[in-house]
Amino acid sequence: MEPEYTDLKATLVADVRIALENGEVLPVMEDFYTIQGEGGNTGYAAYFIRLGGCDVGCHWCDVKESWNPTLHPLTPISEVVNKALSFKAKSIVITGGEPLLYNLDPLTNLLKASGLKVFLETSGAYPLSGNFDWVCLSPKKFKKPLASVLQRADELKVIVFNKSDFEWAEQYRAEVSVNCLLFLQPEWSKSEQMISNIIDFVKDNPAWRISLQTHKYMNIP
Repeated sequence: MEPEYTDLKATLVADVRIALENGEVLPVMEDFYTIQGEGGNTGYAAYFIRLGGCDVGCHWCDVKESWNPTLHPLTPISEVVNKALSFKAKSIVITGGEPLLYNLDPLTNLLKASGLKVFLETSGAYPLSGNFDWVCLSPKKFKKPLASVLQRADELKVIVFNKSDFEWAEQYRAEVSVNCLLFLQPEWSKSEQMISNIIDFVKDNPAWRISLQTHKYMNIP
């Protein structure tokens, strides 16, 4: 049975719910210092903050344990920032789950005030909050991205699970800005089947690039 999304706010007492709505606390699933493995910033050191909670429900998701936000502790953002500052990272990636379920303005403002660059990984299904240097949009068929997030995207990363995803990717290509980087990334479990198709598509459509999950090939956590 697939895990299920739970509305975190509905489970909280009033004062904690207000703190969550204000972005003072966030459900942190995990945070770690590693190497960015995919997309436009591949190869750079980055500190990842993964927030719990996602109602998009991709059946091939590799972090389904993030879906239910009630399983992850509500953490004061001051603690999150202080921990990030204990590492040498100059770039912070906020990911999920779906991080735009939450008010990210306070967290990103604190990180930026500390001299850090802040990146976002999102499906774009919720309104953009936060102060970001880079927005990676990875749209999903199960919950369409908002036009406002499409226009803000610095990077469009489409996960290719089957051949029909190429036409779907081209539809979103027409909706992002002309400066947005375009990436096609094989879904990990179907990489061997889809990579030759992606190569052929990129050769015919050279505005696109190939993104690979290099951290999985190199066994980087």
